[in-house]
Amino acid sequence: MNRAIAEVSLFGAIVVSCLLVVLFAQRLRAEPSPDGGYVTGRKRRLSLADAKAAAVRWTTTTNHREIGLLYIAFGTLAAIWGGIDGMMIRTHLLTPEANIWTEQTYNELFTMHGLTMLIFFVTPVFFGIGNYFLPLLIGADDMAFPRLNAIGFWLLPPSLLLARLGIVAEVSGAVLAVVVPTEWLSVLLAFQEPAIGWTMYPPLSLAPNPQTNFLLLGLHLSGIATTIGAINFITTVIYERDESIGWANLDIFSWNMLITSAIIVFAFPLLGTALLMLLFDRNFGTTFFAVEGGGPILWQHLLWFWGHPEVYIIFLPATGLMSLILPKFVGRKLFGFKFIVYSTIAIGVLSFSVWAHHMFVTGVDPRVRASFMATSIAIAVPSAIKVFNWITTMWNGDVRLAAPTILCIGSIGLFIVGGVTGIFLAVIPVDVIYHGTYYVVGHFHLILMGIIPLMMFAASYYWFPLITGRMYDRRLAIFQSSLLVVGSALTFMTLMALGFLELPRRYATYPAEYSGLQVVATVGAFLIGISVLMWLYNMLWSYFQGTPIETADPWELKATEQFTPEWQWFEDRLERERGVAPSEPDEVRPSYVPAREDRPLSMYARIEPVARATANDAGIGAAGGFVGTMLLTAVLLVAVVLGVFDLQAFATLATFVGLPADLALGYGIFLVGGMTVWPLLFLSLGEYLPGELTLVTGLWYATVIASGFALAFYTGQTGLEIVAYLLFVLLAHWIYGLGLAGTIAYLGGRQRRPSTGEDEQR
Repeated sequence: MNRAIAEVSLFGAIVVSCLLVVLFAQRLRAEPSPDGGYVTGRKRRLSLADAKAAAVRWTTTTNHREIGLLYIAFGTLAAIWGGIDGMMIRTHLLTPEANIWTEQTYNELFTMHGLTMLIFFVTPVFFGIGNYFLPLLIGADDMAFPRLNAIGFWLLPPSLLLARLGIVAEVSGAVLAVVVPTEWLSVLLAFQEPAIGWTMYPPLSLAPNPQTNFLLLGLHLSGIATTIGAINFITTVIYERDESIGWANLDIFSWNMLITSAIIVFAFPLLGTALLMLLFDRNFGTTFFAVEGGGPILWQHLLWFWGHPEVYIIFLPATGLMSLILPKFVGRKLFGFKFIVYSTIAIGVLSFSVWAHHMFVTGVDPRVRASFMATSIAIAVPSAIKVFNWITTMWNGDVRLAAPTILCIGSIGLFIVGGVTGIFLAVIPVDVIYHGTYYVVGHFHLILMGIIPLMMFAASYYWFPLITGRMYDRRLAIFQSSLLVVGSALTFMTLMALGFLELPRRYATYPAEYSGLQVVATVGAFLIGISVLMWLYNMLWSYFQGTPIETADPWELKATEQFTPEWQWFEDRLERERGVAPSEPDEVRPSYVPAREDRPLSMYARIEPVARATANDAGIGAAGGFVGTMLLTAVLLVAVVLGVFDLQAFATLATFVGLPADLALGYGIFLVGGMTVWPLLFLSLGEYLPGELTLVTGLWYATVIASGFALAFYTGQTGLEIVAYLLFVLLAHWIYGLGLAGTIAYLGGRQRRPSTGEDEQR
């Protein structure tokens, strides 16, 4: 299979699907009427002139909010591209042998996944959030240098194109080869995505591949863009603040963006210099990193002097969002504000003193290694201060169930695991053992995935009403957030387990005894991918079809005195544009502690009704699953009599859990699954399926799971037999779904909760 064609096809399919969602939602969009209400059924045709005007507007804008949205859109596209690389890597690792992609292809995916996500996804998205909200938070009219701000963004698309020109050239060559002689395409076919690892260590990065030159140029250009953006943020925070905002009451997100930008100003010029040195080595015969010159170790020093501060460049904005968003959903003021600011400054300073812990296995002088071990352990202290303050902020608070809450709490849990495992890697003897294993991959991704993208999603949900004037699908958001946290934990903690077993990283093949854990990690990765697609759908659909906001305080922030400046700006905008009068809560209390008369329930009082409801659902689900499985079995017996289904397929099922290939054992496992897994999954997902939680929903659910049964129990039927087999499988599952849903409804199981006005406001 051609990797480039597969990757571009997947990327194109996702982008086209997003466009279709946008077009369909836009056709049904409710337009605002002159009196401030909303009417349906109005259709507006977009003309060529409208498209041209929109293109000119978005390519020439210097408005900080519009540039922020451009940054976010660019980063999202880069994330999809790099995420597809990651999914292809995990798919490849389903089998111990390199029989899905070649080892060369695996190395290409490994290289570009890391660079795309690190350089073109995370920083642009955080710069987009900063561009949109930082001026609103500090009372500025715009960024300090609006035109420079636009230039900083528009340098990024060509830099991404240069960095990934190899796959563009490869796909273009493959398409043109259909109609053009191959010898005419020699220039295009000479390009190949680098397979040198995202760290680009020499001498691999000195290999003769022309695309490596374009990759280095693209990275250098992105570094210029990032430095421009950082200078703009620093100047804006220092000189554009409102007179009422001093250093003592500057919001925590702006503090984090300020420190992040300061790190960028010191780190990225060094990366640009190192990239130019590597380009000179490749093209002009210099020997900065050649063995006969400075040596490959010099590249490692320069790379990691940028690389470890880069970890905090992408980490600190996430902690700023956590410190800003978490208090809003627990009803308490951020605990220890000053200490979190001090810890952020400490991280910014210490980030430049720990780079050599990436090089403990390179033969560095033991005295030097010991000093870097001390600083690497010390930098955990300010990070721990943040965690303790976040937990204390939640303590005795009025925690509300919402998507941002789930993402914040999940991020804290994953970050604790990722951070503690990082402390172990700072200890030289431990690092020597685990440096080359999946332990490092698991630790690194528990930080990169465990808090950074999760806080991006939390910010998207928190500020979605402000950006769009509408509310997203709240139930889908809660499910998506939970799935994302579970998928992240499953994937990267499994990689930690592989690291404990000392499985080497960066290899396209591995011993067969590790395949089980690799499969688990891949399943978790696909859960992450599915949750991201759910988020993307929710954002796009809700932008056009979400319930219009009727108040500037959708999160009830005024009740706890946390109605921050960006929401005040939104309130003024709603009043000016739609005539929505400012609202006031019935009761207002300080956001230090919960109101005494409304103190939250005890832990037992919160858990007990949930446990009771869960047990009730499990019992009713088991009864429904038993009825459905019996009905399904009856249909399958008819299929056995007609010769289109083989009962021995159940015997194979027993071997999947380590039991002998026995028909009775296999059917017992099938019955248990039909009474536990599938009913509980049905009860969990039923609210998101079309129709009420009765027969219609049961048919939808059964249709989906029938495909898995058809693949798992297929025994080689061909011709008309396979047609009859598929028909009986579908019929059997429809009857299972009717039996399952009907029994649950008869016994009074969970029904779809009617939508209320309160739900729409949350």
